[in-house]
Amino acid sequence: MVIIMDMSTRMFKEEGWLRKTCKVCGKPFWTIDPDRETCGDPPCDEYEFIGKPGIPRKYTLEEMREAFLSYFERKNHGRVKRYPVLPRWRDDVLLVGASIMDFQPWVISGEADPPANPLTISQPSIRFTDIDNVGITGRHFTIFEMMAHHAFNYPGKPIYWMDETVEYAYEFFTKDLGMKGEDITFKENPWAGGGNAGPAFEVLYRGLEVATLVFMQYKLAPPDADPSQIVEIKGDKYVPMDTRVVDTGYGLERLVWMSQGTPTAYDAVLGYVVKPLKRMAGIDKIDDRILMENSRLAGMFDIEDMGDLRVLRETVAKNVDMAPDELTRLVRPYELIYAIADHTKALTFMLADGVVPSNAKAGYLARLLIRKSIRHLRELGLQIPLSEIVAMHIKELHKTFPEFKEMEDVVIDMVNVEERKYADTLDRGNDLVRREIERLKKQGVGELPLERLMLFYESHGLTPEIVKEIAEKEGMTVRIPDNFYSLVAKEAEKGIKEEEEKKIVDFELVQDLPDTRTLYYEEPLMKEFDAKVVGIIEDWVVLD
Repeated sequence: MVIIMDMSTRMFKEEGWLRKTCKVCGKPFWTIDPDRETCGDPPCDEYEFIGKPGIPRKYTLEEMREAFLSYFERKNHGRVKRYPVLPRWRDDVLLVGASIMDFQPWVISGEADPPANPLTISQPSIRFTDIDNVGITGRHFTIFEMMAHHAFNYPGKPIYWMDETVEYAYEFFTKDLGMKGEDITFKENPWAGGGNAGPAFEVLYRGLEVATLVFMQYKLAPPDADPSQIVEIKGDKYVPMDTRVVDTGYGLERLVWMSQGTPTAYDAVLGYVVKPLKRMAGIDKIDDRILMENSRLAGMFDIEDMGDLRVLRETVAKNVDMAPDELTRLVRPYELIYAIADHTKALTFMLADGVVPSNAKAGYLARLLIRKSIRHLRELGLQIPLSEIVAMHIKELHKTFPEFKEMEDVVIDMVNVEERKYADTLDRGNDLVRREIERLKKQGVGELPLERLMLFYESHGLTPEIVKEIAEKEGMTVRIPDNFYSLVAKEAEKGIKEEEEKKIVDFELVQDLPDTRTLYYEEPLMKEFDAKVVGIIEDWVVLD
């Protein structure tokens, strides 16, 4: 059974919005412009704000974040502090990838109260899905802030739903930020994640998705679910939840980029690292037109989708009347610097929030960022310690996140230790690769298999570029997929699946106990606390 829901909100009806079908992708969308034929989402529409900002004034990250949070405070939402990117309250995910993860599963299930209802938050979020696009497309990040407002509609306690959510978005964008209403579209696209799902709108403006509005009302169907209750969303089966949740996400970095119209989003939000690195690397100044064209075309597809970076290179080169090799020579240093700036920011958040680099789970992903960044520095010919760049982030970020200053010494020490370990790994790497190549050549293998390339990285920390360099000297071909690092990240996350909920004790045994404080929501960075034992049940204790 496919989800079918009336998405015609109060605003759409009262203000004459039209529901249309995009002539390119065939998806439904809402617009107030009677002449519009496309949904606004790349590749159906191109970026229209690069070089000509879509917001009347320029915003910094701090200004845009405050504009958003203040708007929702005026709408009677409680402002909530960000949560750590390492989700200690969950064992089914490695890192927080969206603001709603802060409240899954306990708040959504009703087992814990939200810190405010409704609430607003700006949550740093880390995703490795697009790591191979970072630095190249102009818009992808491994770390970004998801500005959000959430409302938890518990049975018999409604807060608000679709009408208000759409009106809040439109009012914030048009009245507070000054966007043109006729250029905003609401594209219907169901959402699923973290075991929940629901109908959703993607809010698009001049070719860029600036927000997603999700109306979460389903959970994964258990094996014994009533067939009449099951709906199918994106290939999975769901059943209705008791709690209906407004789950929104507004892209902080994307909105700042929209307001500045810079060639890339990295120039708009990471300038405090990008500019010093450009200066230190002594890279050639190139015409902004080239970077703008690169970002404009990169917005039309992802590297993982097209499968080959050469397609982007050749298309951009043709449009700027330049040979592809010359284009690569000019833009590659910029891409490396953008990626370093992003990766070291993500790393700073991870280490400051308690991740320790290792060969497992979130620690493995931290190590991936460290080693990928070091490799980029070497390709640029920069001999500076990675910790120097991390220190730049701490200097800038501690104004908003004061806890970073408290953790600075620990974070810097970890990065320095990892850099030394990596140097040792590289010293041993040559022999490892040569021995493996010799073994494969004896078997008649002329091209290094992808699984061996990934194994060298996962087990020995040898980047594919290093392996390729060594292998080709030994006469063996190595092909590096353009999405190599996203493949590695997926392997790291494999096995972290949502487990079936286990009943620890019967509810009847705890229902008469007093309510306890959910301290992990109040003080998520706290590692020690004093508590009173309020109950002992079998082998378990209940603490308050």
